[in-house]
Amino acid sequence: MTDEDREHLLGHFQRTGSMLEVEVRGLSRAQLEFRPGPYRWSIRECVSHLAVAEPDYWRELKDAVKTTPDMKGKKPSNSDADIMWYGIDRVVHTKTGGGHEKVDTYKDIGAAMAKFQSLRATIIEYIKTTNHDLRAHSFGNTEPIDSWQWMLEISTHAERHIQQIREIKADPEFPNR
Repeated sequence: MTDEDREHLLGHFQRTGSMLEVEVRGLSRAQLEFRPGPYRWSIRECVSHLAVAEPDYWRELKDAVKTTPDMKGKKPSNSDADIMWYGIDRVVHTKTGGGHEKVDTYKDIGAAMAKFQSLRATIIEYIKTTNHDLRAHSFGNTEPIDSWQWMLEISTHAERHIQQIREIKADPEFPNR
């Protein structure tokens, strides 16, 4: 991994971890459980989803880098900017699947945040110390990206849900306390 790629991932993972913590700090039970609509998640459910999904995404990344490097001469299906945009653009809402829709796994925000932050610490340590060439390993079957992009997508996935939490907090019906 180049120094630039390492610093980019490190900064993004640190920022999104801190951003999530800031967004949920000090919220009441009513605020954590508020749903802006009948088929919309609460803030607690967003955090529970991250605590459930990210370990799977991390396992998938570790599996990808165990394979023989296969990206030489190939171009990823998305650019790095496309991956970044995924975390910012909330115009298109996607339906969660793959077991990650189990948003009631964590009823306690503290437990969900502890799980999330513990894995973040593991991932950040990996970013700091790995010698894997993440750009050399593909990720995905139908529209492959490289494994560095998949790591970035793990972090932009969190950013996407941080944006969702901000939308919930901006709802006019969001409880004051």
